[in-house]
Amino acid sequence: MELFAASLTRYQRLATLEVKVGDLSLGNFNPIRIQTMTTTDTLDTEATVAQAIRCIEAGAELVRITAPSRKEAENLLPIKNALRKKGYHTPLVADIHFTPNAAEIAARIVEKVRINPGNYIDKKKFETIEYTDQAYQEEIERIRDRFTPLVRICKSYGTAMRIGTNHGSLSDRIMSRYGDTPIGMVESAMEFLRIAESEQYYNIVLSMKSSNPRVMVEAYRLLIENMDAELGHCYPLHLGVTEAGDGEDGRIKSSIGIGTLLEDGIGDTIRVSLTEDPEFEIPVCRDLVKRYQTIHNGPVPPMNSGSLALLSGGAPKPATREIKNLGGKQVPVVVADLSKPGACSLSTLSAVGYHYEPSTVKWNIGDMAPDYIYAGSQWVAIPLPGTLSVIYDYPTWLEAPDKQGAYPLFETAAYLDQEITDKPSPHFVRLDCYSRESSKESLEPLLDKFRKDPGAVICLQSTNDNAMQSIRRMLLELAAASVHNPVLFFCESHKSGMEESLIHYAVETGALFIEGFGNGICLRYFSEEDARTPDYHLVNSIAFGILQATRTRISKTEYISCPSCGRTLFDLQETTSKIRAVTHHLKGVKIAIMGCIVNGPGEMADADFGYVGSGPGKITLYKGKEIIKRGVPESIAVTELIELLKANGAWVEPPVGVTAG
Repeated sequence: MELFAASLTRYQRLATLEVKVGDLSLGNFNPIRIQTMTTTDTLDTEATVAQAIRCIEAGAELVRITAPSRKEAENLLPIKNALRKKGYHTPLVADIHFTPNAAEIAARIVEKVRINPGNYIDKKKFETIEYTDQAYQEEIERIRDRFTPLVRICKSYGTAMRIGTNHGSLSDRIMSRYGDTPIGMVESAMEFLRIAESEQYYNIVLSMKSSNPRVMVEAYRLLIENMDAELGHCYPLHLGVTEAGDGEDGRIKSSIGIGTLLEDGIGDTIRVSLTEDPEFEIPVCRDLVKRYQTIHNGPVPPMNSGSLALLSGGAPKPATREIKNLGGKQVPVVVADLSKPGACSLSTLSAVGYHYEPSTVKWNIGDMAPDYIYAGSQWVAIPLPGTLSVIYDYPTWLEAPDKQGAYPLFETAAYLDQEITDKPSPHFVRLDCYSRESSKESLEPLLDKFRKDPGAVICLQSTNDNAMQSIRRMLLELAAASVHNPVLFFCESHKSGMEESLIHYAVETGALFIEGFGNGICLRYFSEEDARTPDYHLVNSIAFGILQATRTRISKTEYISCPSCGRTLFDLQETTSKIRAVTHHLKGVKIAIMGCIVNGPGEMADADFGYVGSGPGKITLYKGKEIIKRGVPESIAVTELIELLKANGAWVEPPVGVTAG
């Protein structure tokens, strides 16, 4: 992990080779490029050109177009010519699966081709095959024979290539030897990369995509280690989370996966895959990328390389004490920030999942109701359910006439002045990690007090630009000092709107949860440009969405939904909406909605049930990897999906007011 040593405590781009895609330069510290993919039928030249133009005008610097067969690959030429005639010179990328001859045609036309090593030559039938070393090497030679012609065409025409591994479409050969693992993803790409390098072809970009951000992040890190160790250099990296879905959830999942890597300076081009029209992906990309255009590193001390093992995939993190419902083996808590004047009201509580019924004097509590509210210096003068605790700033807590269910939040200076013995458990301590005002000398007494204080919950935040690295460095400091108190992440957004704030929250806290840290989250919204009352429902939903996307706390149905493309066999947006409408109450169930078979069956490995296009108007239903029904007419497929859920004990009747079927 030495390659990451600089970026663990400060923001610094990873050095990569420079690749030319037409006139566009990728890697080698060039700006992080933004791209998307058309969803039209590639044979519909007019529609594809029109959609490509919308994407370019929205800010796309590359536009990818699917070419599933020879005829689509050949039609890339009139598409390209029409765009150039209209004055659009943005590089085009052909997306290839299964068909080497389509790739060889496309490589002579467009500026870049994307191949998937899992299905470009190999096949996927979910078969386990035992290979001797000799037989395995013979398979590699077979790949060399089939792949080398494309490499030579790309080299001759100056065409760039992306070797794009997908977690959901690893070949049976790779799965048989390496399993469904990040190292299998890496080796799948490295096999093709070695062949390309043997032909002295280096105009290559790589990607390691998954619908699971944890798997994605680990795969990219392993890929960099492998390239550095074996080749002595790194190729530019294309970042993306596959099948992220739509709306808020899709944006959160994409921001966590892509942002975790961007925070460490990894990534040269990004694509946010949403089940929406492709031009709507671009603003999310822009908001992600602009975080890194003016970032300044705060005064975070360096760390020794021995601590880097804490970030490796699956490495155990230090156990934390259990305090009330915090720490230990309990799921992370959510703290709703209701510290603004007037925020502690019944209407606000209703917005975050606590619904009070005056007629019965009872509370209805939703699955995404926060565990605590932070009231700051504001008195809570309304009834609260007994399950909901309040955190007050320490001076306000001191004046509270009734301290039942109320806990103090100390600033560090005040905490150091207090005796431990007379404080309730838990009590909270806010620490601004490595701010310019804090000194290294004051940290050791604080760490020593934490070690002796079994009731303290540490609330970490940072006012530095590189806040995530600052907090991560403090977490490693706490671990090295044998401090085992639970940790909450307090994340403030000063962005001008909730769209950009969502990305800010997801990146800065999601990266830490991905790495196995954290026992809770509190999202706070401050904006001088936007003085409106925060959307408390949305902020609370984002907090739970971050925990869901990082697989640390499951509170709702999860949808693994592809972004649609020219291969899609049904209206993906409409179908996703229909399925979500009737299944969104199934807490913890993972449903994959895939437009075609390219990644569909593979991504079933990360889903409980699957709805996959298998032909025009036809759907195949899966349970995990197992096909349950083939050729289901689209008109009844959603109803059949519900029956499949019922047959496998995954269905519960929706609450009153929610319809199904």
